[in-house]
Parts: sequence; structure tokens; C-alpha cells
Amino acid sequence: METRSLGKSELQVPLLSLGTANFGGTSEVARAWGVLGMKEATRLVDVALDAGVNLFDTANVYTEGESEEILGRALKGRRDRVLISTKAAFRHGPGPHDIGCSREALTQAVETSLRRLQTDRIDLFQLHAFDALTPVEEVISTLDALVRAGKIRFTGCSNFSGWHLMKSLAASDRLGAARYVAHQAYYSLVGRDYEWELMPLGLDQGVGCVVWSPLGWGRLTGRIRRGRERPPVSRLNSKQTAEMGPPVHDEHLFRVVDTLDEIARECGHSIPQVAINWLTSRPTVSTIVLGARTEDQLKDNLGSVGWKLTADQIGRLDRASAVTPAYPYWHQKYFSERNPAPV
Repeated sequence: METRSLGKSELQVPLLSLGTANFGGTSEVARAWGVLGMKEATRLVDVALDAGVNLFDTANVYTEGESEEILGRALKGRRDRVLISTKAAFRHGPGPHDIGCSREALTQAVETSLRRLQTDRIDLFQLHAFDALTPVEEVISTLDALVRAGKIRFTGCSNFSGWHLMKSLAASDRLGAARYVAHQAYYSLVGRDYEWELMPLGLDQGVGCVVWSPLGWGRLTGRIRRGRERPPVSRLNSKQTAEMGPPVHDEHLFRVVDTLDEIARECGHSIPQVAINWLTSRPTVSTIVLGARTEDQLKDNLGSVGWKLTADQIGRLDRASAVTPAYPYWHQKYFSERNPAPV
């Protein structure tokens, strides 16, 4: 498994990592993602490790904390072989500090995650969302104190807008505190908004992208096609989980899938493998978080690396998935001579 630096940090992460949002749970959301019990989850962890995947991503809100607990038990006895990433910010309980990124909230969240994960350190701790009601200096100084205490190794964020991230990095520089080295962001062939501002920012500031939902919220599995009924098992079949994910117009999706299908036949790989491989060639991408319901699905996704698409194939996928950016990004292309696109 290829490894890459996480942003400008010295942390080396595998190009593919395993997401654990479906470890445990009983809610409608959990069922739509595909609930995995202890035995099934441990098997996926074993398969990932055998393939050289040693980074596992979770969050304190995944399946009401059960994801962290199952992951901790699945990794027991082999903690020194792996990297663990978790996140906090969303509401995870009824209390006043069970939400957000205040000093009390973050300190409490980290201690709870450490206990659930059965570890003394979190390799990458990310803010799941931006907390506009807590001063950014309080957030950054709290995370820095947790880094200095050895409870967190590296910090990152998730789902931030450009100004959220840049304001946070500026505060870190001003305070001499630990900087975010990762941004866990949605990025796929049917969701390229990340490229407009966050990718150039990541290149400029040394922030690596941890890609979530590389298959476009389950749309790029190859099972959703023009003129076909939606498959019986899909997170898109649940209104609640479908609305949680990014919207994609059907015609845009079908155009991308048609091109993926052509290229998959050319190179002898599956549609999901081609879609994920395309991401490996994109600037700032440090690791791509895979989510899997089954061992077979995980093994297929693991086949996304170790080979390369041709420049022609990448270009065709680029063109098929292109959309007109929002302002001011569409206008900035007219000044590409001094404001070039990321490469």
C-alpha cells in the first residue's frame, strides 16, 4: 500500500483508509449504511490490515459512540500497528457541552473517545464541523494543549469552508500552536466542489485532503444506471440518509457513470475502482476513506490502487464530471496566467 505525507506533516498515512461509520448502530441511518456487528467489523479490520491499510477513521457521533467502541475492541492487541482518526463537534448527547468546540466540549470529547477506543492517544483528531459560536483562539489553544499533553498527535478539520480553515490556520500561526494538517472533505467524480477553493488552499497551506465518500454517497458503485431501477440495498433508498448526502442531478450522474463504464472495460477494473483511482491522481489527496458493507466490497475497493489511469482516461473523466463553478471561481479562470488551477 502506497503511503503519503498527511499535508506537510511527518505523519505517513496509507493512500486508502477504512471508515467505520457503519460499525454498530440501530438507527435508520445506521441500517441504511449497513450495520456491522463486532464479528463483521473485526473481519473488515483484518482484511484492511492484510492489504496494508493501517488508518481507521471514526467519530464520536457514529452509531452513538458504538463505532469507536467496536473499533477499539477490534484493534486490541495491535494498537502500535495502526493509526486512529476520530472527530468531534456534532451533538452527541443532551448536555450543554455535548456539542461544539469549546474548551470543555473538546476536552470531554477527547477523553470519552480515548476511553471508547481503549487507547492513550489519537493519531488524528478532527473537528467534524466549524463552531462559529466559540472563539477560534479557544478552539486552537485547546487542541494545542491536548497535543502537548500527548493525547492527540495531529489535528485536522472536516467540512470547513475556505474562510473557516484559513481563519483557524492564521490563529494557529498567531498563537504558535499546532496547525491543522488535514481536511476531511467530500470529494468525488460527482462532487468536485472541493477543487474550487479548498484544494488551492490546501496546496498553499500544506493541508492534506482526507477524502470522505469517494463514491459520491453510493452513486458510483456501478449499480445505479440510466434506465434501471435503483438497487434494493442503498443508502439512497432511505429518505433520511439520502437527504444527508450531497445532491446530484441524474443526468450528470449518468454521464459520469457512462464514462466510468467505458474506462472500466478498457482497463479491466470495476467502476468503483476507476472512480477511486481517479482521486489518487488529484492534488492534495493524502488518503481516501473507504466505507464497506461487506468483505467483498472492501476487497474490490482495495483494488483501486497499485495501477494508474492513462492521461487520456483521466481527461475523459475530468470532462464528463465537469460543472460550471460558482462565482467567483468561474470568473477566476480568465486570470489563469497568474492564478493557475491546482496541478
